[in-house]
Amino acid sequence: MHRNFKPSGNNRSRFAPHKRRGSGPKQSTVHYSRYINKAVTKEEDVPYEPTHTFDTFGLNPRTAATLRHLSFTKPSAIQDQSIPPALLGKDIIGLANTGTGKTAAFLLPTIEKLNANPVLSSVLILAPTRELAQQIDAEFRRFAAGQKLFSALIVGGANINRQIQQVKRGPHIIVGTPGRVKDLIDRRVLRLQAVNTFVLDEADRMCDMGFEKDIRTIEAELPKDRQTFCFSATMTPNIKAIVEQFMNAPETISVVKNQTNDHIEQDVVHTRDKAHKIEILTELLSQPEFEKVIVFGETKHGVQRLADNLSNNNLPAAAIHGNKSQSQRERALHSFKTNQVSILVATDVAARGIDVDGVSHVINFDPPQVYEDYVHRIGRTGRAGKPGKALTFVGQK
Repeated sequence: MHRNFKPSGNNRSRFAPHKRRGSGPKQSTVHYSRYINKAVTKEEDVPYEPTHTFDTFGLNPRTAATLRHLSFTKPSAIQDQSIPPALLGKDIIGLANTGTGKTAAFLLPTIEKLNANPVLSSVLILAPTRELAQQIDAEFRRFAAGQKLFSALIVGGANINRQIQQVKRGPHIIVGTPGRVKDLIDRRVLRLQAVNTFVLDEADRMCDMGFEKDIRTIEAELPKDRQTFCFSATMTPNIKAIVEQFMNAPETISVVKNQTNDHIEQDVVHTRDKAHKIEILTELLSQPEFEKVIVFGETKHGVQRLADNLSNNNLPAAAIHGNKSQSQRERALHSFKTNQVSILVATDVAARGIDVDGVSHVINFDPPQVYEDYVHRIGRTGRAGKPGKALTFVGQK
């Protein structure tokens, strides 16, 4: 094993590029120089000092007690600035990075409204991926514990008949992905005439994934007299159009920090072909410093084959991709979160919305097609001010 291997864009070791081009996924449109960031000295962030505490938001006693039990004391910037106007009934545009507490920023005002007026099927939350929708649903159940408020999780890849039964039982809040929500609308199972709170979480990602048409179809079914929250990491032209058409005099709160992840040490590893890539990856993952690693691949089949290959080489790995059922994806993510496996191999479905503590490295086994996907991939490491490293495998151009 080459324990002293140090990846570098200028590396001329046996890992340096050779003349022949390897087979594999289509070439990335991003120049590999954008995957290198040696200037990892990060200026110390001045800690955000909120103007509120969770006790001073004026939340109902049960929610306040739950938050104290969960050790929620100081709100994050997006929570501190968006919860007060949201409680007043204003539409909110929240621009915030993943992992900044935006879920609570829209759930707590939503729970407060439901306490005052617990109308069934009155809240609809859309998210881009099954994992993020599941995470939102779990947070809702956590924050609303003991308040007799119920939710239904409506996502693809899970038993639709069970979801239909959940909707028919009359939940207060529906959390779902656009495709499955539209499916239940088309089946005349889901009726949205009672919705008074509409949330778009990771709105930019939903548009990137091609859900804009579904979102517009769903929105057309909603009452115009409602409160709308739109949370996004970026304000793209598509999001601007949605904001103009869906929202009423929204208040914009932006707490977005540097999107280039400059605090994450980033480098490239030059490779010859697929076999060489697997050889290098196996050597890297055998090193002690690679404690908890997400490896990104481009295709569903490629990700599964890579996870199987690693597991067969005594490097147990879980895979998460679009061909997995919801329960399989949940088990894979759980095994990674709980350290049953230290390697998660994933397609870009996992690049957003999954918040796993302690990821030491992100490895782009296949380079992303666009730089924005790169930013979201490597954002899985270096969270909450902790150090993180990202490596991207690149072939000879």
